[in-house]
Amino acid sequence: MVAGYVYRKPTDLPATIPVFPLTGALLFPRGQMPLNIFEPRYLNMIDDALAGNRLIGMIQPDGTGDPEKPGLSRVGCVGKLTSFSETDDGRYLITLTGICRFAVAREYQASKPYRQVTADWQSFADDLKTPGSMVGFDRKDLLEALRAYLERNNLKADWGSIDQAQAEPLVNALSALCPFVPIEKQALLEAPTIEDRRDVLIALLDMDQGDHDDDAEDEERPLQ
Repeated sequence: MVAGYVYRKPTDLPATIPVFPLTGALLFPRGQMPLNIFEPRYLNMIDDALAGNRLIGMIQPDGTGDPEKPGLSRVGCVGKLTSFSETDDGRYLITLTGICRFAVAREYQASKPYRQVTADWQSFADDLKTPGSMVGFDRKDLLEALRAYLERNNLKADWGSIDQAQAEPLVNALSALCPFVPIEKQALLEAPTIEDRRDVLIALLDMDQGDHDDDAEDEERPLQ
């Protein structure tokens, strides 16, 4: 398929994709993820992706298995390699743009140094649809939960940008940036709709009570 190909339905996507297991890293449809690639197996993966359909699946390890080959979470998100540069020391600086989530049907045993899976796209076909206007999206409870979370954790945020952000990018950015544990991040990724993800995000923000020391003088730090 050509580089500018638009994926409109699950059957447009390949049955087998390479995957990059990375704890805490969430890629969402239409979102972007910058990556610094330096391990030889993943440099090989990027080379192959550039020569092919430029698709790479991001997925979290599930905490089981061997550290060199950990178990994979049930769901990941495939992204298209949309920017690429090579550093003088041989690293690749890339950006993936999210296309569609997938469920792992099985791991594909291949001769490649990186891992590949057979992807089931059917449950996430709506990821390929053009998002609606989100008129009427209720963000009041989300912003209240976020403000309380930031205050508890002595964090600052750019409220001007938050207030102007559209619903989907806002929810997805907060889901990716807030320092939740991997299982909580996985719940955010697997939420069926953006409204469901907002509700999970609110619940996680409300659950967090911070880890404070009244005797310490912590400086404010930005959310990043």
